[in-house]
Order: sequence, then structure tokens, then C-alpha cells
Amino acid sequence: MNVAARAPRKTAAKGRDAPLVAWFAAQGWKPAAFQRETWRRYLDGESGLLHTPTGSGKTLAAFGGPLLEALSDPAAQRPVTGEGPRVLWVTPLRALAVDTARALGQTVQGLGLPWTVALRTGDASARDKRLARQGKADVLVITPESLALLLSYADASSRFRALRCVVVDEWHELLGNKRGVLLQLGLARLRRLSPGHRTWGLSATLGNLDEAREVLLPQAPDSVSVSGAKPRKVTISTLMPERDGRLPWAGHLGLSQLPRVFKRLFDVRASLLFTNTRAQAELWHRALASIWPESPATLALHHGSLDPKLRALAEQGLRDGSMRCVVATSSLDLGVDFPAVDQVLQVGSPKGVGRLLQRAGRAKHRPGESGHVICVPAQALELIEYAAARAAIAHGGIESRPPPRGSLDVLAQHAVTLALGGGFQADALYEEVRGTHAYAGLDRATWQAVLDFIVQGGQALSNYPEFRRVEIDAEGCYRVPDRRIALRHRLSIGTITSDGAVSVKYLRGGGLGSVEEGFLARLRPGDRFQFAGRTLQLVRLEGMTAYVRRAKDGDGPVATWQGGRMPLSTQLAREVERLYAHPGTHPEMRAVASLLRIQADASALPDSGRLVAERIVTRKGMHLFLFPFAGRAVHEALAALMALRWGRVQANTFSYTVNDYGFMLTLAETAELDEALLRRLMDPAGVMDDLREGVNLGELARRQFREIARVAGLLVPSLPGRAAKSLRQVQASSGLLYDVLRRYDPGHLLLAQAEREVFEFQLEAPRLLAALRDCQGRSLALCEPKALTPLSFPLWTESLRGQLSTETWQTRVARAAAQLQKRYARLA
Repeated sequence: MNVAARAPRKTAAKGRDAPLVAWFAAQGWKPAAFQRETWRRYLDGESGLLHTPTGSGKTLAAFGGPLLEALSDPAAQRPVTGEGPRVLWVTPLRALAVDTARALGQTVQGLGLPWTVALRTGDASARDKRLARQGKADVLVITPESLALLLSYADASSRFRALRCVVVDEWHELLGNKRGVLLQLGLARLRRLSPGHRTWGLSATLGNLDEAREVLLPQAPDSVSVSGAKPRKVTISTLMPERDGRLPWAGHLGLSQLPRVFKRLFDVRASLLFTNTRAQAELWHRALASIWPESPATLALHHGSLDPKLRALAEQGLRDGSMRCVVATSSLDLGVDFPAVDQVLQVGSPKGVGRLLQRAGRAKHRPGESGHVICVPAQALELIEYAAARAAIAHGGIESRPPPRGSLDVLAQHAVTLALGGGFQADALYEEVRGTHAYAGLDRATWQAVLDFIVQGGQALSNYPEFRRVEIDAEGCYRVPDRRIALRHRLSIGTITSDGAVSVKYLRGGGLGSVEEGFLARLRPGDRFQFAGRTLQLVRLEGMTAYVRRAKDGDGPVATWQGGRMPLSTQLAREVERLYAHPGTHPEMRAVASLLRIQADASALPDSGRLVAERIVTRKGMHLFLFPFAGRAVHEALAALMALRWGRVQANTFSYTVNDYGFMLTLAETAELDEALLRRLMDPAGVMDDLREGVNLGELARRQFREIARVAGLLVPSLPGRAAKSLRQVQASSGLLYDVLRRYDPGHLLLAQAEREVFEFQLEAPRLLAALRDCQGRSLALCEPKALTPLSFPLWTESLRGQLSTETWQTRVARAAAQLQKRYARLA
């Protein structure tokens, strides 16, 4: 009976997807089982999350349902004429948005649907922006910020009347940050404006899939998860050090590998060379350009600070096969479709398993093809990280991305957006936002504080008109009455903040992108610098625009950006620690066998049950090295905590240096140290109170407040036609606001959020507590090596960066490394 009941449904499903199956066949394709399942579930009215590897066909899986719905309904085939999109496709990256819009448009055209596909991002054309604003696009590809912008108009309720489907692409990239929170609020509003639409998320490389689905679809507890194709086979190979060559222990960007990388690039037709930072990408592009034998047009640079037109040229070259190599950062990590790319190279540590999988997936981006990545080590210990990534991939160890909760700055921004978009009633919006994962625990008192903030700025700011953004009318509706406030708010929508971005433009010609103000402030007119793969000469700096000309020759510093270092993920760090004690058969571990022997003989090898500490005395003082493998932020908090506690035992002067493996605590005066004292310094008891005393919490909160104030709308942006505010002006404004609120309104909701985010995100207090408990449960290997070890040397080199010297940092590190390696060679 059950079998008989199911049979008609299977037949019906087969009939319903026949038009799309036929179109697939005409292209020489056959739909995968997960694609047909997703189509069927969509047509049955279900929402869900599709989890499938990059390159397996998830775009057509998500788009197929709305297409089949339209093909079966003549009314749905007619173009929309002002009632808004039928399909809203949300994507986290502008580069991905352009590629997605092109793919969706080709599919619509191939099926003969008279639909218009438009793009609404910062890179969109005037035509596409007009179509989106007027509700005349059937399919609209959009970012979270652009969705918020559309919701800020009073006609938003009519502009989403035709909405049938929302697709959130690369959901894992939004899940763990405030952009995802902003999107959650936008989706909650869409559910109210168009209650009958379905929502589908697309994700890959994520460890907490069930939670990801719940965050995306909190209103649908019976939503489904669809697993797509089996994970693509991903293989990792490493440019191993040559037999007579040795990798440095620390302090290098991998450019010593340039000849070998160059050879690999010309073994195939097209390559992507990934680096972890924009400055490193600029350096590698410059190095390759200096020896490039082909047309300069076949080598390109791609990162987030470049002008969109330059990024688009690189992307088009990868699509049409005219580009030999693109040096890129995470700006090309996500699912942009480049079938012509033959290989991917990763310079330096990948820092995370998911990130390496994403990058490996950029090569041979075609269903059924396996992914491969060639890792290029910059220094010796990175070999262990490559082996650790391979081991993690083998047993499915991919990082989770915990979603934020209670970001009141984002909630305040969203409330002003809706006050612009026709107004809102407080009680109705309260219930709406409580329907999201991020604000499920929002209480009435906090909600009232948010309302007071958008109406008058809070208690201390209530007498200043510029902070009164929203008014309450006679019907109790919250609205924005001032056109200038509306313009300023729309200019500041979003959660992405940057410090002092200075536009770089040719004197005659287009723009090149943006560089941080702090870098250009060190240059004088006439000085040369490297940016966008070019040698530029600064002509003048006007406001927040740097006018430059192309320099035919000469040299200069490479543009740098703050905050460029990626932290090592917990997942990868644990695999690294395990491999130190259990190397296995990885070729990388064989290559570092001599290094591990040096570490074991001079000190001890880390292990999951053993904590290694090293005490070394030099003429600069006493150094304690500790290796919990807990990540850079946790190590910084732990070093500050231990310095405070040690100072209570014995007055001393402390400084510290951190990396992803551990930290170095330097004492000006030598002190006694034994296992009992070390365990007392790492005691989890009282850690929060000690952190408040041991770190400069006020200064950290002040810096965090600047970002929160920007998102919440306290720091108003410059209006078009007026000079942009410099970083110094922004800092002064935020600092003044912070001081006023601390003095006159210490309970202000944004001050509390700033302190909470310092603990959660900067000091990572939950991970710090977990690390302390973990350290307490391990055996302790307190060693006193006679010289720096392979683990401690990288930390020591970091401490040299801030010292004055007539030599470069790299020169001093290389000399110290050579001396150290000779010493261990003699001991061997």
C-alpha cells in the first residue's frame, strides 16, 4: 500500500521536471539526482539547505524549481511590470554576483522564458539599478547590503509582491558574521512582505550544517537538507624543498620559490596563484611580472582593494582562456565558474581546511572533475600545516562557523532602514526580529533601548539634533522625516567597515582602487610605490583621493593593509599539533624530520596531551615560550593574563609576541619558574576579572566602538560632493562620542556591545577559557634549551619587527637563522 501510494508522486515528479530534463539533454547534460530532488521539493512548496561541493551544479539545482514553476504556468511567464522580482538571488561577493547573473541569464534565454535578469550590487550598471529600483527584473542578483538598500524605500512592500523564491548562495560565507545577521533581518522582512515564497540556501565546506539551516530558516522547523554530489576528491601536493636546499625557519613570503613556481605556471595553460594577503599578492605579481616572457596582459592581479574594472578584466581573462595566471587573494575564493583554470597554487599556509578546499575547487570547475592544489611553502613549519590539511580532509574535518547573536548595531541600522521604507510599528517589528536566530532572545527592555537610540541617540545625545534620526507620528509609526538623514543612512547601509580608504586615480584616466590612508601618509609627492601591479608616482593627495601617474621605472614600497593576517583555524591547529608527535607517512613530514629531531633533542615535541614550555635567558632578559596551539587572539589574551598574574608574584617589566602556535613572554629581570607557578598562572579561575585588569580594555573597547558606531549610524558619512572624512577625523569623532557616553550614559547599549565584542571576538574569551582548561588537563614539559628551537625561533623573529636598525628585518632574521642552523649542525 505504501509503495502504491508513492508511485504516482514519482510519476508526477518526473512529468513536472520533463521540460528542464529535456533542456539538459539538449546541452549534452544529465541532471544529477540531487538536482531533481531539489526541484521536486521546491515544487512541493518546501524550503531548505542544499549542501554540495563547489562545481557540482548547485546553481541549476536551486534555479530549476522556479524555472519549472514558470514553465508550467503561462501567467508566470509574463515579465513583471513593477511588482518586483520572482527570484531573488543573494550572493556574498560582487565578483560572484556578476558570474551568477550571466549564468542565470543564459539559462533563462535557453529555455525561451521572456524574463529579465538584472544585477543589483555596487558594480551594477545604471540600467540594472533602474530595473531593480522599479521592480522590473524577474530575476534579481543581489548582495545583503543591496537588499537592505531596496528595503529602505517606501514602496518596498509593492516591489516584492511577485516574489516566489529567495536563494542564498554561499551561505557559509555569511553565516558567521554581521553581514549574515543583516541578511537574517532582511529575510524576515521579506517573509512579511511576501509570505508564500520559498527560501533555499546553498552551501559547501561547512562543519555545522544543521545549525546553518536553522539560522537561515528559523520559521521553518520542518525545512529540509539536501545532500548533493559526493565531495570532490581533492588532492594536495607540495613544492618540496630541493635535496640541497633548506626552507627558512621564519620570516619569508616564499619568493625564494619563484623559479619553481614559474616553471609550474608554464606547465599548463591557466593557473590561479592564491596568497593570504593583498600585500603578498602585490609582491608575488611584481616578482612574476619581472620575469614574465609573454604579453603582460596574460598575467593579472585580483584582490578586494582593486577597482572593479580591473577585477572584471582578470575574471574575463580566466573565463575566455586568454589569461595565463592570476595572482589572487580570498576575493576569488568563492564559486566563480572558471572552467579554463587548470591548476591552483597556494602560497604559504592555507590557515584553514575549508579555505583550502574552496581554493582547490577553483581548478577544473566542472562536474565530475577532481580538485587539486599545489602548496608553495614560504617557511619550514608550513610543511606541517599542509600535511595537517590533507589529514583533516581525509577524515572530513571542516571548520564550523558559529553565527553571531544580539548585534544591536545591526538591529539599529535595520530599524532605521524600515523607518525609511514606509515606517514600522514597534510591537510588530519586535515580533518580526525575534523570529530570527540572531535576535530570538531579544527582551523588551533591550528593544526599547534600541528604539530610544534611533529616536534620540540615547540619554546623553538627546539634545543634539543630528542624532535624532527617527520620529514617532500620531499613529505610533516610526518614520524618518528628513531627506538628508535618509541620504546619509542609505550611504552607510551595511556592516563592512574599513579604515581610511584613499581612492587611487590617474591624473588623466580611470581609478585603480583604494589604499589605506596610513600607508599613503608616509609618502611625499614624487615618491613611488607599488599598487595594482604597477609602479606609481604620487602626484598629490587631495582629501581622500591620491592622484598618481604611471612610473616608467624605479622602485618603491608595496602598498600594505592593516589586519591582513589570517588566524589558523582551531581544526587545523589541532591536526598540526597531532602531527608533531605522530608524523605518519606524509611527504611533508619526512621533509621536516630533521627539524622535528632538533625540536625533540633541544626541548620537546608538542602533543595533544602534552604542553610544551621553553625558558631561555638572553642578554635582553628571560623568555618564556608556551605552545597551546589555540590561535593568535587567544595567545594574545593568555600572554596578557599571565603577565598580570606573574607581576603580582614578582614586580617586573613584561612584553610579549604571539603567533598561531603560541607566544613569547619576555621579562626584563630573570625570575624563578617551576611547574607549580606555571600552572597557577594558567588557572581558569577568575580569568574574566583578570582580563579586565590585564589588558587595556578601555582602549580595545574604544576601537571596537568605532566599528559599532559606524554600523549603528552614529558616525555619519560624508555627503556626495563634500570632502570625505579622513581616518584621523573618524577616530576623533568616535573617540569623542565614546568619552561622552562613558561619562554621561555609561549604560548605553553600544558601550555594552563594544565591551562584549572585545571579549568575544578580539580576546576570544570563550576559546581562552577552553584553552586554559585544556592546558590544565595536559602534562607539562618545562624545558630549558640552550638556544632557540624551531618552534620558538618564529616568535623571536616577530619581536624584532619593532626594533630600530639600519638592516632590514628579513636580513637580521636570515642571519640569525643561519647562525642557529650552524649551531644545531655542530651539535648533531
